[in-house]
Amino acid sequence: MDTRLEEGGRQFFKFAVVGGFGTIVNLVVLKATLFLWGRLVGDPTFSVEIFASGLAFGVAVVNNYVFNRWWTFRATGSFTVQFLKFFVVSVAGLGLNELAFWLFRGQFDIGVLVSQGLAILCVLPFNFIMNKLWSFRET
Repeated sequence: MDTRLEEGGRQFFKFAVVGGFGTIVNLVVLKATLFLWGRLVGDPTFSVEIFASGLAFGVAVVNNYVFNRWWTFRATGSFTVQFLKFFVVSVAGLGLNELAFWLFRGQFDIGVLVSQGLAILCVLPFNFIMNKLWSFRET
């Protein structure tokens, strides 16, 4: 097998592992924020849930960036430039995820968790390719 193909496969696996861990980070930050709000202020409103969701996304992006830079791609380029590129890819991936989720949930009436899982699987290759070829590409 081609060495570059093997390396790409290893990187894809690592990227997926980091993404899985990032999903857990996202959910923990979301739940912790809502729990703390509930304990300190009272039942969270929808606007608080939106804030918590955005905060969770941001924390997960930073987590995923650090681990992908260090473990998946072993990148050595500019930390700031690579992070900004990674963030752009993450936001684009979020948009694609929302589109895929809308298709599965809204158009095909698939359950919410299954729709989200399918959306994540659909967007995973886009995120990997864009980060490998753009965000972490050493120039």
